[in-house]
Amino acid sequence: MKIGLSYSRCVRDIVDGRVDIADVLIIISRTDFDPHDDEQWAGIWQGYHQRGGWSNPEWAHYPDEAEAQFRDISIELWESGKMHQPRQFGAHPGRRPEIWLEAVLPSSELTRNPAAKDAWDKFQTVAGLTNVKLDSKYQ
Repeated sequence: MKIGLSYSRCVRDIVDGRVDIADVLIIISRTDFDPHDDEQWAGIWQGYHQRGGWSNPEWAHYPDEAEAQFRDISIELWESGKMHQPRQFGAHPGRRPEIWLEAVLPSSELTRNPAAKDAWDKFQTVAGLTNVKLDSKYQ
């Protein structure tokens, strides 16, 4: 299970095949847009794709033809509830150096800590509701 901390870098990793979208629990981004909205999407694509766009044009080396793939992945993340945008709620998070965090809880901690086991069980329920592939050895 992965928690993403950068929309542009996480989507890039999914496009490149470094991360399977089924392994994504959520991406917490610094964006505020709807990938279905053509005007908003155009701003996102231009900002991350064109040099001289935003300060971190993470998608600059991809051809123009890759735009549909980036948008399709963004829409899938949006529709599956895997994209959380704190700016939609007035928060302004800073850019993190990390791209992905792993969400794994060792079974030894589950047996030793009943509160952790309860939280883990609830996490797995929520993950199942978002169609996230769970790792069976941590059930």
